[in-house]
Amino acid sequence: METSLQKQSQRKTRLWKKVGLWSGGVLILLLAIVLIGGNLFLSRGLPKTTGEIELAGLTAPVQVIRDSSGVPHIKAENEKDLFIAQGYIQAQDRLFQMDLSRRQASGRLSEVIGEATVNNDKFFRTLGLRRAAEASYEQYSESGKDVLGWFADGVNLYMDELQESNKWPIEFTLLGYKPEPWIPVDSLTIGKYMAHDLGGHWENQAFRQYLLQNFPEEKAYDLFPTYPEQGPYIIAKNELDIEKSFAHAVIPHEFNGSNNWVVSGEKTVSGKPLLADDPHLSLATPSIWYQMHLEAPEVNVSGVIFAGIPGIILGHNDHIAWGVTNTGPDVQDLYIEKRNPKNKNEFLYMDNWQEATVINEPIKIKDGQTIDYQVTITRHGPILSEFAAELGSNTALSLRWTAHDPSAELEAVLNMNKAKNWEEFEIALEKFETPAQNFVFASADGTIAYKGNGKIPIRKGNGLIPVPGWNDEHEWTGYIPFDELPRVVNPKEGFISTANNKVISDDYPYHISNHWAQPYRQLRIQEVLSKKDQLTVEDMQALQMDQKNLQAQEFVPKFLAALEGVSDEQQKQALDILEKWDFVDSKDSAAPVIFNIWMTKVPEVLFTEHIPEETLKLFQGQKPVVDEMLRKALRGDSGPWIKEAGGIEKVLVDSLSLAINESIENQGKNLEKWEWGEFHQVRFNHPLSSVSPLQYLFNSEGGIPVGGSSVTVQAAAFTKEGTVNHGASWRFVIDVADLSTGYHLVGPGQSGHVKSKWYDDQMKDWVEGIYHQTKTVNPEGDRLTLVPS
Repeated sequence: METSLQKQSQRKTRLWKKVGLWSGGVLILLLAIVLIGGNLFLSRGLPKTTGEIELAGLTAPVQVIRDSSGVPHIKAENEKDLFIAQGYIQAQDRLFQMDLSRRQASGRLSEVIGEATVNNDKFFRTLGLRRAAEASYEQYSESGKDVLGWFADGVNLYMDELQESNKWPIEFTLLGYKPEPWIPVDSLTIGKYMAHDLGGHWENQAFRQYLLQNFPEEKAYDLFPTYPEQGPYIIAKNELDIEKSFAHAVIPHEFNGSNNWVVSGEKTVSGKPLLADDPHLSLATPSIWYQMHLEAPEVNVSGVIFAGIPGIILGHNDHIAWGVTNTGPDVQDLYIEKRNPKNKNEFLYMDNWQEATVINEPIKIKDGQTIDYQVTITRHGPILSEFAAELGSNTALSLRWTAHDPSAELEAVLNMNKAKNWEEFEIALEKFETPAQNFVFASADGTIAYKGNGKIPIRKGNGLIPVPGWNDEHEWTGYIPFDELPRVVNPKEGFISTANNKVISDDYPYHISNHWAQPYRQLRIQEVLSKKDQLTVEDMQALQMDQKNLQAQEFVPKFLAALEGVSDEQQKQALDILEKWDFVDSKDSAAPVIFNIWMTKVPEVLFTEHIPEETLKLFQGQKPVVDEMLRKALRGDSGPWIKEAGGIEKVLVDSLSLAINESIENQGKNLEKWEWGEFHQVRFNHPLSSVSPLQYLFNSEGGIPVGGSSVTVQAAAFTKEGTVNHGASWRFVIDVADLSTGYHLVGPGQSGHVKSKWYDDQMKDWVEGIYHQTKTVNPEGDRLTLVPS
């Protein structure tokens, strides 16, 4: 029989089980409440996309239809209402991105983030994008200022709604602030940021000065794109330490570029031109691009724009289509300035001390004290070499840059949006000065055309290195005349393509750049377009997703020949895999793992022990330079860097060994089972996802395996960790036979709201090359009517 003690123990056990079950149930319930509550809290900030909203300032109702991909089609009875609506709708989907963009470009991130971004803010205060935007505003016509003002009104109307409802996007809540009202200069500042992001090569000039300071002339010149025409002025290291001066500089991504091409109707099924464009920029959430369709009585234009800017910068209207790639011209020069030892604000010019302009730029820091910061501006531009710290030197580097000059790119964009033919479009381009771009064009009348457009300086030197600023021997003497910029109309080849490649012949009378992208994307595009007639939209899409690696096709046979006698078994196996490769960077293949990582290890073997990592970031032209070093060495003409590393065979063996060892750590010892997509994955990270655990909120779970690489037409540049963070931020194809329908991809999606169905719905489509159609006639979807209040 059970004792009373046993019964009591059993009763206690049953009781604790009940308590445990009850407690577990309560915890599950509480967790469910938290999850549901969190979900509801996130969802409450979603914009209204159906029904009716009253907006002050409108003169007539405006229809906004968001199609199945979240693309807003805005139809207004006049342009004032159109641009008020554009500002309002952009803010609905991208307000946090817009605010972050203007803060980044203005050097005001520390106000909302804290000390972590102080160096970033110092750099952009020094660079002066905001000052350049303020100066540019006065260049605009009254109609241009009206558009900027109407757009700002629309943004502010949405912020007024949020102020009343307190349903701010979650990012503002997490950072604990509310955005300031939008003003026209904010839009222009974002435009100037794109001029910075698409570069001008000052960092390469600084890097070459570093080489001259720290290495023998032969080794320094070995890393120059070309040899200087005359001996450079070398700044002694005790006069100016390049390494320290630019340690915190914000350098644009090395692979900022693009592909574009246009094909004559003589080579297409439809008999009309085809146009394709895919700008290569950083891949993030939300996308740098925002796709829209704008319609009013005198304009009907569809395409993409940077969030925070009115109009459509790339796309098509009822008559024409256009796209761009980055020209990459030398539009920046570093000048060596001599400071007056008795007055730090005076600099020597033509035997006289000239007073520089000193601007106070106090930097507010969240939860910290305001930093007193000053920017010194010489006759050439801001002193860039001291943004990180006062180095106490009488030598400094100032920056001369075309983007510092007042310009009116938005006027160009608005005129492009209304152009009906090549003549009107080219006239519109005259005001598009920075950044310099390669425009391709197609029109309903069958014209195809190209223009390398922008404000490109004529200089006495060659833009390779910093030049003395104390005399007039290195001043800019003007700009390449607009009518003499590179231009092609209806070529006999039947197509025009650019991929950041050299766009001029050797007999072109002006200097454009010392830096051109590796030629492989352009070569592949030309190879495909020249071999086939009867081309279609589908052919253009397939070419944008093309993964053929012509760099591998050039170098692998030469590497195999150079390493024919290698004895290491793993290296022999790796070389055997490469020998059987079809040179396609497929995500399922092992060969792309070996080759692409191998190529990243060559500069590591050559430079890591000799050049600090922070300074190497200034070497933006590294890849084409290394390619040429390899070509010469494989021909038996090794330069000093390869010689000192033990010769070409040792460099190849050492770098291959590093690549194999790293890949074994990632994917195991069986080389045959390696897959490029196991390492090479796209993620589209949100700017706040670097703060744990916010990555679980803002980023889609895990990465997606993707093919391609930095040298394939399907551009997919990757970090050391394998994250694909750079590539086609927007893909676009159109057949001019039907200008009412464009084919687009905006990865990862249209919306910046994490709970939106359009937040990351194009992420897998981006990997697989599945385009969505955007129609400018009778679009269907969620309908919102904006009415005058």
